[in-house]
Amino acid sequence: MPRDLRVTLNFHPGGGVLAKLAREGLYRSQFETGTSNGGLTAHPGGARWDWESRLFGGAYDHAHPADRPKYGALNHRGLEHGGAPRFGSAHLRLKEDVLDRTTFCYPDSVFDPVDFGTAHHFALIERADTDDRDALDNYIEAHVHGPVTLDDVEALVLDPTFPDVDLPCPVEHHQGFRLSTQDLLRHADYRTPESVALGLAIARDGVITPDLLEAAEAPPQVVKHLWHHLARFGHPR
Repeated sequence: MPRDLRVTLNFHPGGGVLAKLAREGLYRSQFETGTSNGGLTAHPGGARWDWESRLFGGAYDHAHPADRPKYGALNHRGLEHGGAPRFGSAHLRLKEDVLDRTTFCYPDSVFDPVDFGTAHHFALIERADTDDRDALDNYIEAHVHGPVTLDDVEALVLDPTFPDVDLPCPVEHHQGFRLSTQDLLRHADYRTPESVALGLAIARDGVITPDLLEAAEAPPQVVKHLWHHLARFGHPR
């Protein structure tokens, strides 16, 4: 694997997440927080638990939640908004040395993959780049083993609709996600009628941006689906 590639951990920065990151200096997994930008099944008998048990041969079945892997993506395409934007508008770009304690698979573990790799035994890029999977699913999943602290972070990268935060690591901004209501309606069948209705309701001057989603008062699943619209079709300007 080229050593200039980076693992990124995409997440939504609202709801006090950044303040907690600054206070604790730790990035926590779904097993610790009980929250997720994907499915909420990180518990015994849940789908995430079962996937992880299969992935790692039961190695983490009895581990403390803090000791479980942190999930992200290998940003092999050098996307400014991170390797897996379906999970949030912000991301942590991790330092080179983190590659050496990371395992990889393609596709996402939800799809029960059979192709795996490490930084020293890796052949997943061609597999991802020749797949016709939807853009939000077409990423190489990364599993960082061990804690992720701010000492492991090369930079926090935010959407420009979010203000800077005081962290002991560089803070950058990508060009931003923006989705017009016309484009939302053009791709209305991508998720649900409820997510389209929410987008039309919260748009400002006919445009939806990540900060508006963070402030939206709606069921989490509807907000998540609207984010999928924005992440898929509101390409960084």
